[in-house]
Amino acid sequence: MNKKKKIDPLAGEELTKKVKELGNLSKEEKARACGYYTVTKNGVERVNMMKFLNALIDAEGIQLDSKQNGQGRGGRSASYRISVQSNGNLLIGSAYTKQMGLQPGDEFEITLGRKHIHLKQLDGDGEAIEE
Repeated sequence: MNKKKKIDPLAGEELTKKVKELGNLSKEEKARACGYYTVTKNGVERVNMMKFLNALIDAEGIQLDSKQNGQGRGGRSASYRISVQSNGNLLIGSAYTKQMGLQPGDEFEITLGRKHIHLKQLDGDGEAIEE
């Protein structure tokens, strides 16, 4: 195996430019040429495809992870649709209450329309809070 100087892995614009220059090479050859490989004790080169592909995704500005608002967990996002459950209840999920800044214990007055439900938030004295 020929000795060649290992380059630091490319990132950002340098990475995307180099990948485009390498044209018809395989993914593994592109990853190696961009510095995404290690050499084992036995002198065998191992291409790190996961690091290469993640760096390429980052360089292209593609956002795969959702923003987590400091909550530590992603969870589902609000769809603004709910269904009546088999027991007849309507459950408004935490995504909505968090978005509205509601806290445990907040109270509401419920007004029913023909096909809608209106919630009016109450203060500690049971008076409606005006918006």
